[in-house]
Order: sequence, then C-alpha cells, then structure tokens
Amino acid sequence: MRTMKQRPSEAFDDYSIDYIRRAAQTGLYRIRGFGAKRHLPSFDDLLLRGASISRYPLEGYREKCDTSVLLGTRFAKKPIKLDIPITIAGMSFGSLSGQAKEALGRGASAVGTSTTTGDGGMTEEERGHSTQLVYQYLPSRYGMNPDHLRMADAIEIVVGQGAKPGGGGMLLGQKITERVGKMRTLPVGIDQRSACRHPDWTGPDDLAIKIRELREITNWEKPIYIKCGAARPYYDTALSVKAGADVVVIDGMQGGTAATQDVFIEDIGLPTLVAVKEAVQALKDLNMHRKVQLIVGGGIRKGADVAKALAMGADACSIGTAALIALGDQNPALQREYEQLGSSAGCWEDYQDGTDPAGITTQTPELASRLDPVAAGERLANYLRVMALEVQTVARACGKSSVHNLEPEDMVALTVEAAAMSGIPLAGTNWVPGT
Repeated sequence: MRTMKQRPSEAFDDYSIDYIRRAAQTGLYRIRGFGAKRHLPSFDDLLLRGASISRYPLEGYREKCDTSVLLGTRFAKKPIKLDIPITIAGMSFGSLSGQAKEALGRGASAVGTSTTTGDGGMTEEERGHSTQLVYQYLPSRYGMNPDHLRMADAIEIVVGQGAKPGGGGMLLGQKITERVGKMRTLPVGIDQRSACRHPDWTGPDDLAIKIRELREITNWEKPIYIKCGAARPYYDTALSVKAGADVVVIDGMQGGTAATQDVFIEDIGLPTLVAVKEAVQALKDLNMHRKVQLIVGGGIRKGADVAKALAMGADACSIGTAALIALGDQNPALQREYEQLGSSAGCWEDYQDGTDPAGITTQTPELASRLDPVAAGERLANYLRVMALEVQTVARACGKSSVHNLEPEDMVALTVEAAAMSGIPLAGTNWVPGT
C-alpha cells in the first residue's frame, strides 16, 4: 500500500510546538536575549540606484564625501559632532562586562563617534575610554547621579527600546554582583525588572518639565535625546519635538536586547522601515526635519543599511548587537562551548544567563577576563571604519558630496511590503502602495 508523504503544519511548526511544550511543562514564559528571529521587511528589501548620465557619480579617490554629523543643534550649547553617522547604542554595565564597556569606548573613540551608558549608571571603564559618552536616563533611575549627568556629553531619556516597547529591562540575579548591586542599589543575586515607565511623568507636558530640569542641571550645555521603541513613531516623534528634544532616537523591533520575554521580541513593535518613514514624516510636518536630528536603530548591520536610513531622512544610525558581534560575540572559534550551552555560534541567545563564553554579556570574572578590551576595541573600530567607508561609497556612487545628501529618490523597493512600509516606490514603477 502506498502512503502519502507527510508534511508539517504551517501554523504548528517545530518552533511553535516546542514553545507550547515548554510552556506546558514549566508554566513559565521564555526569557532570552538577541533579537527577533522572524522574517521582517528590512533595508535588504531596498536597492540604491546609483548614478550614470542623469546623475553624475563622484570619483572615489579624488572627490570628498563628508560623513560627519552634528547632533543637538536645537537648544544645546555644546552639540556633539560625530565623524561618522554611526553611534553605539545604550547597553548597560550589568548586561555587559566591564571589559566589554571599555572595548566599546575604545572602538567608538578611535573612529570619532559616541557610545552610550545603558541602564545602571556610568562606569569608569566607559567614561575613561569614551571621548563622547551619552548618559541614559531611564525609568528605573538605577545609578542615576547628577554629577554623572554633568560628566556626560549628552543625555538620552529612554522611553522605550525596539526589542521591548512598553516593557522595562530585565537583569537576572546571576548577573547582579556586588558591584552591579551597589551601582543600582539592589540586593546581590536577586532578579531585577526595571520599570516600564518613568515614575515622575505621565505625558508630554510632564516630559517637557523633565527636559527643562535636566537642562538646568547641566547648564543647558548637553544635547537632550529622547529614545522610543517603534510603537507609534509618528506621534512619539512629534510629542518628543513638542516637549523640547534636541534629538529623537527611534528603535525598530529588529533591535536586540540582553533579556526580555520572547513575546516582546517577536510580537510587539514595528519594523525599522516603518519607524524611519513615520518619524521623518512627523519631523517634516512640524517643519523640524534636520533641525531636530533623528537617530535610527534596530537591526543595522552594514554600511548599506546606514545609507538607506540616511536616504529615508535619518541623520545617523545606532548599533548594538552588531557592535557586540564585532567585539567577538557569536564567535565560531567558541563553537564547542556554545554547543555545551545547547546552542551554536550565531544562534546563541541566552544573554540573560551570564554564561557568555566570549566574556561580553557576563559578570563572571573568569569569563569576563577572556575579553581583551584593547583587541576587542580595535575590532570594533575596524568594523565601524568599514561601515563608514561603505556609506561613503554608496553616496559617491549616487553623486553625493555628503552622505546626508542621499534622498528617497535614490532608492527603489523590491517588494510590495517594503514599498508600503518605507514609502519608496516599487522598482520599475512610481507606485507606493497605500497612496
């Protein structure tokens, strides 16, 4: 008797079945790090046109192409100037080792860009090796110190993160050492869940008061950023501008995290393409585009991603997970150790456990000591230089003497979904779905 070949269910694939079984056995939701694993329309679904006759390309070795960007020009007495339009996103000491924070500072400083503290306060390693450091002001207020506000080069008020908009950060007890606990005023070894909203303001009017308070503490010198996870980017951007922000940071759902519920990572938020389009539109509607700078994060991996974000109207991009990989995270040389942890290089996601064999997302001294911050900083600097060179290459090919002259007309979309999300016409047409 001939039997029909069977195939798995479309809805109940292996991953979904494993999720159900785990939930049924443990009664616990899944906590993990890394980023979304589902397919989402991304910058890969856009192409740059380049120049030929109708547009004249620039000669790469003879004609300059500026990559610098000035952040905080609206109200701050001392705006930040970056040599490249790529900055390091906030990642806390606690989620990362001290060696990793030092390496981020070294790498960013070597190429003339900034790094960001993350939750839990400012460390000596990061401030000591970062020529430009952005201090994050989070709902938790962990480690908040007015003196550190004054020591920073900019202040970023964090409303949300791309991997978990509407949710607070998590730091499990195995990563709360004596030093981390002292910085955050927390008991050692006890799981910590940050607040999902600021305790002293509930809306844009209160936010405006908070921004003014921070400006007065820092003598109006520091640029004030507001960072939001991509949930309602048009209105969040507009309200940030109304509240008095110098810079708006929008983080798409492709962004990674050190620890949160799997349901946040995979099912909450908007793709970065949507976030850029809506944030830029809000700035244009308020006549504040380029007056208030826009930084975009969430799944940025290569120079082409940055170029496409700039062409859509962003002023700079931020990277987090990509920076950790440049330091040495997900290293195939550690494959045997990843297998012992039940995973493999490129797939390991248990950042929350503190068992990182690369010594990056851990507080275990034996593991953290594996990371050489000098060598890791050099790797990050190399990576950032390559990204910046790629952005320049793309801009010159499109005939631009500055990477900030890239524009939507320089791109086409490959899919209907990407065209609808980005507002970029579908290749071969003038059609943007929904218009």
